[in-house]
Order: sequence, then C-alpha cells, then structure tokens
Amino acid sequence: MTTRSRTDGVPRASLNGSVVQGGIKDEDLSFLLRAAAQADSSAGLTQPHPNAGCVLVGPDGQVVAETFQRAQGTESAEVQALQQAGPSAQDATAYLNLETGDCHGDDTPVAALIQSGVRRVVVGIRHPLAHLRGNAVRALRSAGITVDILEDAASFADPERVAECLHACLRVNEALLHRAVTGRPFSILKYAMTADGKIATSMGHSAWVSSPASRQLVFETRARSDAVIVGGNTVRRDNPRLTTRREGGHTPVRIVMSRTLDLPEDANLWDVSSAPTIVMTQRGARKDFQELLRSKGVEVVQFDFLTPEAVAAYCHERGFLQVLWECGGTLAAPAIAAGVVHKALAFIAPKLIGGVRAPSPVGELGNVEMTQAVSLAETSWQVVGPDMLLTGYLPSSGGLASLEAKLKAGAQQLGTLDTGRASGSRSMSAAASSMQNGAYSNSAVQRRWLRCTEGKVAEFYKAWDRYGALSNFSAHPIKMPSGPVSASGTLPDGPIREWPSLEHFYQAQKFAGVEHAEAAAVIERIAGAGSPEEAARIGRGTERGQPLLLRPDWATAKLAVMYAGLRAKFTAHAGPRALLLATATEGPAGAPLELVEASPHDFFWGRGVDGSGANHLGTLLMSIRDELLATQRVHHDRHSAEHLGTAEHREHARRL
Repeated sequence: MTTRSRTDGVPRASLNGSVVQGGIKDEDLSFLLRAAAQADSSAGLTQPHPNAGCVLVGPDGQVVAETFQRAQGTESAEVQALQQAGPSAQDATAYLNLETGDCHGDDTPVAALIQSGVRRVVVGIRHPLAHLRGNAVRALRSAGITVDILEDAASFADPERVAECLHACLRVNEALLHRAVTGRPFSILKYAMTADGKIATSMGHSAWVSSPASRQLVFETRARSDAVIVGGNTVRRDNPRLTTRREGGHTPVRIVMSRTLDLPEDANLWDVSSAPTIVMTQRGARKDFQELLRSKGVEVVQFDFLTPEAVAAYCHERGFLQVLWECGGTLAAPAIAAGVVHKALAFIAPKLIGGVRAPSPVGELGNVEMTQAVSLAETSWQVVGPDMLLTGYLPSSGGLASLEAKLKAGAQQLGTLDTGRASGSRSMSAAASSMQNGAYSNSAVQRRWLRCTEGKVAEFYKAWDRYGALSNFSAHPIKMPSGPVSASGTLPDGPIREWPSLEHFYQAQKFAGVEHAEAAAVIERIAGAGSPEEAARIGRGTERGQPLLLRPDWATAKLAVMYAGLRAKFTAHAGPRALLLATATEGPAGAPLELVEASPHDFFWGRGVDGSGANHLGTLLMSIRDELLATQRVHHDRHSAEHLGTAEHREHARRL
C-alpha cells in the first residue's frame, strides 16, 4: 500500500515502508521519451498547439496507458490516460513531457491525477507560459504526490541520456518555447539552393532545385505550421498554391506580403476552397483590388507600415504558434534583420547553376566583413534523398537550451510566480515592441494597450493563454438542444444533446431548423468534429460555400445563440465560472475588469486588429458575469435569512 508524507516541505513516496528519494533515474528516461513521441502524434493533423503526451506506468514497470492531446479544446492527455487505465492508475507513475496546463483557468487534469491514486509524476519541462509555469507542479506536490522534473539539476541518471531526453521534450514544444520567450510565433525560414548557393537561374526559373524527398519534407513542415508566408515576388514569379499536397489534416493559412498589391488577378492563392489566404498590405494600396480579393473570400489586412515585424506581431496576436517563411531573398533579408526569423531550414542540392545574377536565398544584410556573418546555433545535418538539409537557430532564438535557460532565469527573478503580473507584463512588452517597430500606429490600438497596462482589461483568445477558459474553444462540453435557439433566446422543445464545446454548438446552430437534408448532415459533421477548430472550419466553410443552408434569421439570432451557450457553459463548469467571477474584482481598487475577445481578425465577436471591433463576445461574458454574481447574492441573502430565522427560532424556544 502506498502512503504519502511530507518532509521539510518536499513530497516523498513511501512504498511498503521504503522511502524513495526524488530524482530522475535511468529507467525514467525511456518513458519520458515515449511521452515526447506521443505528444508529437497530432502534428500535421490539427492546428499547432501545446504538444502534451502522457505515459502511465504501473508499479510493476508496465505501461498501462499512453495518450496525447489531439488539438486545442480537446481532452487532455492526462485525463485520457487515467480513463484508459482505470483502477490500474492506483500507485502508478505518470510521465509527462510537458507540465500540465492545456487550458488556463481549468484544473481538471491536475484534479484527475490527484484523485486517481497516482503516486508519482515525472515531468520533462515546466510549462513555458508564465501564467501556467509551475502551477501544476505545486498543486500536485501540495497533494502529497512526488513530482520529479527532468530539467532540474537533481538527477541520478546518465547525464548524456538526460540531455538527449531534455532536448526531445524541448524540441516537441519548440514553437511554444519561442512564443513564451520572444513574444512572437516560432518562425522558420525555408529555402532550397544549389551547391553554389543559387535558388533559381539568372532567368528566374526554379522548378525544381531540390529533390522530391526534400519537397515532401517541406509539405510536412507546412502541415505543422499555422501559416506560410511569401512575398509578392514569389506570387508573380511562381504562382504557388502553398498547400500540403495531401487529403485531410491541417491546412495552414497562406499569407502574402505586398506593399503595392501589384499582384495578378488570377493567382492560385486567390482560390480559398482548399485553404484560406490573407493578403497583408500597406494602408490604402489599390482599394479596388482589395475589394476584388475580398469578393473571392481572401482576407485583406492593412498596416500603416508593412514590415516583417508587423506581420510577426499580427501572427502572434492571432494565436499562431508556428509560421513558415517560404519567401525569396528580397523578403528573407529584412525578416532576418528584424529578428523575427528563429530557425533556418536549408536544403542543399548537389547541383551547380552558376550565373552572377542568379538569386541567392538571402538578400542584402549590409555585412561587409565575415565577422558580421549571422551564426547558427544547435546546427544539424541530415541526408534527404540526394540533398543535404541544414537546420540551425538564428541569434533571435539562440537555440532550445538558451530559451529554456532564459525561462528558468526569469522564474528565479520572479521568485514565487505572480502569474497575473508575469503574463501581463510579457504580453504588454510584446505589444510595446510591436508599436515601436511600426506594427500598429493606430491610436485606438495604443489606447487599448494603455488600458491593459493599467490593469483595466482582461483579454482572452486561445485556451492556453491567460483567461483561456473564457474562450469558446476550451474543452468544456455543454448540454443544449439540437433545434434552433430563437432570436429572443427561447430554447426549443425536443431532445437535449451534449456538444463537445461551445464552439461546436454555436457552429451547428447556423444550420439548425433548416429544412434541407444537407443542413442536417452538416450539423452532424460539426457535432462529430474532433476539435472546436475543426467544428469552426466546417461551419464557416459551409456558411461561405453553401449560403442556402444557413438559417434565414442567423444575423439576428446569433447573439441570442451565443448567450444561451455561454450560460450553459459557465453554469455547468466550476473552473471557467471561477475564472470569470474572479475578473469581477481584479481591476484597480477591486473594480471589475473589462473582458475583451482579442481576435485581431474578428470585428464582430472580437476587438479587431485596430481595436474598433464590437467585442460582442466580451460584452456577453460580462453580462453572464453580472448574472452569476446576482445569483450568488440571492443565494447568500437567502442563506443568511434562513440562518437568522433559525437563530431567532432557537432564541424563542430558549425563552419559552
């Protein structure tokens, strides 16, 4: 039988009376490597997200469960593993490549580990995001569970194997690591060149520099990215599609950067049936062409000053974790100079082109001496078919070990993490950097960030970010009818079904009550979607591509639909409810925070890129908050009255 005790504040596990000292042993490393491999299982299948795996090992050393989190807003790896293991979880050891923290404001995975009877948890790395870092470790240790962390110095294992295992845990979440430290999405510059350093002939012909094996690896890297970025020259010269060349799986957004919008009207990228496209340009450029693009379903984002830093800042606000730069040398050079590129992926083909005017992968950087050359860190070489692949991290990154060291140093400076201030200061710093580098100069944006720095606003967007449980994409199922919620908010009669998330319910409501066989089929596809993101993709794609299936009152009903779904979510789930109610007193002098949905591209539900959005989602959440607070007060007053009545009754009885 396992008992738990604490000595000097450090948890220890006692098995049959024998005390086991904390620390990573050699036998732990193979299981952590398995957890890291499991964590990477969804890469390319779903949109990039924090990659978490769990391997559950029984007291006899046998694996009883191993799982991974499939996507944002899906069940955590820990909960899945404990469900698989059942009673076998008792006295087991849970191996996690990443500290638990898939959704801020919800402690379901931690609670599940504590309640399961797991006696020990071995963690590869602490969570990189400041508002989550160390929280799960402290909670588990407070519950008497032994927690050993690979990145800590106290270890009884082979140092070389420890380094290998730590690198695997860092590598599988390198995008999250870069986001946490740099305040930008993890940016990879990919190019293919000949052995003499050319990416095309003097006439611009470039198909194909690298081998089919190398190109297949590029397609896989695209599928692992939120977005692929090219410049206008690439569109004019190559007319690319920038797809993953496969059926199913995640499809990245295609981003085109062009200040002048001197682009062809019939480019392949304007076909958004297979993948979305965003054109980023200078404010006011070719307004007629902008309208043409929008009519084709292409999103157009205007910047006061279009720069690589501006685009990287926008991608960060949009929640992108990884972006792939597949641009030519003209755009690659300023992106490197701006420090927004973190890693190089260079395919070198055994070919010679020659030519003084043949382009190279990186344009002018202004270096005149070899000592000014940009050095790559943590480099590696790999044979890919007949080609060689060089990978390495630029100084803007420094490499995975450097990033983790910065996180540890930052945590030590903060001492006991004040997660609210740590999270806020990091995002505010990133925003200030964005504006200083010309990302956004609009005064509305500056006023918004001023309100944030003054502690008056709580912004939310992705589930893993601060206030993540407020997001529609968090993993909190709701029970609601299948029929249409009316514009007045009246719920329909009929059977109740469980929707995997609020986003599933909201997207399905777009087609509820429509008397068309395809509408019913779309609803079932949405209900069965593996993640909220996939449900949103189905719903939005159908709304755009088959508008006849959309319920005719949707424009007037969607606010009521969202409000009904929000009430169901925050009534049913304690974690999100507590997070929402806490914002009622987190402002200056205990004032309520203004809640803002931080989507830069949604001007209806969110604030929009320039801060002029309607923020309907934030407004509805504040209404739900007021409603919950009023209900709390009623319950409190009723309880106080009952207590007072009972006391008066007792006093009356005593006098008699």
